[in-house]
Amino acid sequence: MLVSRKSVIVIRDRRAMVRMDLRPVGFVRSPYKTVSQAPHQGRGSDQESEIVIHEEYVPGLRDVEHHPHLIVLCWFDRADRSKLTATPPHLATEHGVFATRSPHRPNPIGFCVVDLVERDGRTLRVRGLDAIDGTPVLDIKPYSRGTDCVPGRKVRDSV
Repeated sequence: MLVSRKSVIVIRDRRAMVRMDLRPVGFVRSPYKTVSQAPHQGRGSDQESEIVIHEEYVPGLRDVEHHPHLIVLCWFDRADRSKLTATPPHLATEHGVFATRSPHRPNPIGFCVVDLVERDGRTLRVRGLDAIDGTPVLDIKPYSRGTDCVPGRKVRDSV
């Protein structure tokens, strides 16, 4: 059973009770106003968007401009959380959502590697974000080729 109260998510099942307190650090300003307007993968787009950080989290932006690429974690609040299967746009077969990059999933956490174009105070101008306007941003992390890439491993194109 899932119980949601504002930014607090309480998950209960017979094996464990976990409390997660997710608070967005900001939100997205994007030219995409609907899910159908957003690209399937942000890295394939040259479109720029903005991430506006809430005032209380601005100190967390210190030195972010030294990183040309960022990992952005978003909460796709308009996704269909009941979906457990998806058919990727470039394939004709259905797969489980955990084998796809579909935004429609039980916990719609978006993951996107973006180019940082500019920081202006509490606003980050980025390129390659696939989130729609108003999407809550959960976290931002610097992308590190040494940490985030698996050297020597063959990776299958996502299904």
